[in-house]
Amino acid sequence: MIGTLYGVGVGPGDPELVTVKAYRILKEAHAVCYPKKRKGSKSYAQQIIDVYINPHEKDMLGLIFPMTKDETILKREWTKTANLLWEKLREGKDVAFVTEGDPLLYSTFIHVMNIMREKYPEVNINIVPGISSINGASAQLKIPLADGDEHVAIIPARDDYETMKKAILENDCIIFLKVAKVIDLMIEILDELQLLHKAHVVTKATSKEEIVWNVKELKGMELEYLTLMVVRK
Repeated sequence: MIGTLYGVGVGPGDPELVTVKAYRILKEAHAVCYPKKRKGSKSYAQQIIDVYINPHEKDMLGLIFPMTKDETILKREWTKTANLLWEKLREGKDVAFVTEGDPLLYSTFIHVMNIMREKYPEVNINIVPGISSINGASAQLKIPLADGDEHVAIIPARDDYETMKKAILENDCIIFLKVAKVIDLMIEILDELQLLHKAHVVTKATSKEEIVWNVKELKGMELEYLTLMVVRK
């Protein structure tokens, strides 16, 4: 009998925000797959589940995912991951693939899931939704994301002045993900629109390493990858 692959969202950072179902799957799964850093330090998702997992009781599969946009390299690495998962699944082992936030929102699991469906359609895949960093940041900031008929947008921030500006103008609340790499551009746009006071930036929301920044002081700063910006007009 083939095992089940679970895409398990483990939340934005605070281990207490892992859902009851995610906790159960982590306890019951024979193998746990998680992102691993090249330098050996624990990945963000690994830190979240640390308090719930005894690594000596399970097959722990630490995988390194390349930070590149090269589709050839990415497909090759995702295929390697799918093949590794299949080795466990065909032995009848259930595998929990953990992701920070939610498995189906800007997650590596999406790509692995697609390849699994293509190469190993006989595998049963279940999704355990998780609390995203968007919800985590909103809660920490005590800022509602949407009310009534308001429009809310989730936008991966990029180096495109007019597109980023248009997103702000057309929506009531905008969450810009991966904002660290274009923070100066975003500050410039917000300044032009006189909305700097409506913007909030959070790094590693809900975790012990969380930082809520003063947006006006961020120009020229290097921020960590897990940083987002909430603009609520």
